[in-house]
Amino acid sequence: MKVLLIKDVYKLGRAGDIKKVADGYGRNFLLPQKLAVLATEGALKQVQKIKAQAEISRNAQNNELSGVAEQIKAVTLTFPAKAGDTGKLYGSITTQDIASALSEQVKFEVKRQQIGIQPIRALGEFTGNARLTMDLIPEFKIIVHREGESADSVTAHTEEEKPEKKKGGKAKEAAKEEAPAEDAPKAE
Repeated sequence: MKVLLIKDVYKLGRAGDIKKVADGYGRNFLLPQKLAVLATEGALKQVQKIKAQAEISRNAQNNELSGVAEQIKAVTLTFPAKAGDTGKLYGSITTQDIASALSEQVKFEVKRQQIGIQPIRALGEFTGNARLTMDLIPEFKIIVHREGESADSVTAHTEEEKPEKKKGGKAKEAAKEEAPAEDAPKAE
């Protein structure tokens, strides 16, 4: 089925685009939600008009939400959670949890469908994003720490682990450099 998009559709296209979609997707979702119309000859004549209107509304929406995007970039969400000895959570931090906390912080309703991160199932620092519009996708930081401990302990653990890994890498490199010298044939 060929459809003409009337509005921007995430992961499909922008308003004014002509797309070939599955019959069920078009008939059951795009057409009833008024996101698209069938790509008939009459509809194809209006492509330029739809694109121009969409560009104007997209720019207005981006300008309106740019302040919210700046607030979201400055946000750091912290979640206390129960976790095992290995750092794996007993539950998970879902997109709904993240959306609720983010909405509370920036005083703007963010839906769970707008959050671009998989559910978090381990302790540590993560980066998520909120898809406000197709062009405006600010990133924010999420810290998951063990209940009863401070959020700073997670950042301290991750900073301590990074240099250890580097030290181990240097030790391996030094061992590799020494090994060929031992294996070299001895001149007698």
